[in-house]
Amino acid sequence: MLDIRRNIKLILSYDGTQYSGWQIQKDRPTIQGIIEQTIYRITKEEVKVIGSGRTDAGVHAIAQVCNFKTESKLPPDILKKALNSLLPQDIYVKDASICDIKFHARYNAKSKTYQYRILNTREPDIFLRRYVWHISNPLDVQLMKKGCCLLQGVNNFSAFKSTGSGNRNPVRNMIRSEVSRDKNGIIIFEFEADGFLRHMVRNIVGTIVDVGSGKLKVEEFRDIFHSRDRKKAGIKAPPQGLFLKEVKY
Repeated sequence: MLDIRRNIKLILSYDGTQYSGWQIQKDRPTIQGIIEQTIYRITKEEVKVIGSGRTDAGVHAIAQVCNFKTESKLPPDILKKALNSLLPQDIYVKDASICDIKFHARYNAKSKTYQYRILNTREPDIFLRRYVWHISNPLDVQLMKKGCCLLQGVNNFSAFKSTGSGNRNPVRNMIRSEVSRDKNGIIIFEFEADGFLRHMVRNIVGTIVDVGSGKLKVEEFRDIFHSRDRKKAGIKAPPQGLFLKEVKY
């Protein structure tokens, strides 16, 4: 049978503070759930929205990519306007377009970039509390840079994989792992890889912060990484500092 549906690609930004992550859950608000409900209000179709990845509760997105198939003939620009008029203010459709019917936001992704932000100042900023991890003790960015460099390339990331991960293969290609500090005292980590394990970025940051604070030497961080043992690594950094920044296809 001829498939008369169109495949719509959306690029979303959202503040994940009030949501239980991307994936639909019973009796809990999620990004996927809100998007699907809003599409139904516009098209009267029950659709499945496929995201490039499942961001966790409290995690944000600058440019999450998703797609869904629909029989609606609404032009993409009209669909974008309709969605943004109905969505809550903490979710915004940045772009809507018609894509190849075979396009899959998750399986076709070549790489993803996550950003993690730490406010490294003596006093917290209450206006940033939803978007940074505040650490008052000074962190050595140069030492953390050395640690980040060790992560680049094709490696086994089991040391930074949380239990319960559905990913059986722990090997990932870390294309880029960088850290810098801006003039406002915010330390920004950026990690680009061909894929990420469950809580991988947050576990890396939680461990590399111990390098920046002097609790771990760079060599000890390297040994933890190579041990492939999550129990030897540091804490999982809190979710509010994490952003899905970009997905490449």
